Amino acid sequence: MTERKPTGLSWESWAEKQIEAGRRAGLFDDLDGQGKPIEGLDGPHDEEWWVKAKLRRENIDYLPPTIAIRGERDVAVAAALDAGSEADARRILEQVNDRIRYVNSHTVSGPPSTIWVVDVDSVLERWREAHPEPPVSAHDEEPAESDSLAPSPRRSGRWLRRVR
Repeated sequence: MTERKPTGLSWESWAEKQIEAGRRAGLFDDLDGQGKPIEGLDGPHDEEWWVKAKLRRENIDYLPPTIAIRGERDVAVAAALDAGSEADARRILEQVNDRIRYVNSHTVSGPPSTIWVVDVDSVLERWREAHPEPPVSAHDEEPAESDSLAPSPRRSGRWLRRVR
């Protein structure tokens, strides 16, 4: 514990005396950041500087759910377009839509949510365009006569969605 300030000595001179004694004893040698400028000294005043510095040091990112869901939605659409199958793409999109519905319907911290669910059919249409079906060669399989007249399930599925 430090000694008490003697009576009759000003605070400034007493502090200077202690600093000089510490300097002579080598207490200030090899300190972290010695000779480097103090970070953020010239920046604007921020009352929550210490919280932001702690989050940076701890490598913690936090966004309110209503803002974070926007990034999740973009990531999910990109993942769905890169999915290996249409079923996987649909599953990814339905999961993010469930999360969006939850955030939109519950009271959460942060600003109000203004994000809409993903239009699954339009994203799947883009997926189909990026992943065309391989052509069936004539020698692989000969379709039955009744099958050749019927539209493919993929074709009829598109037509039905447009009519609805």
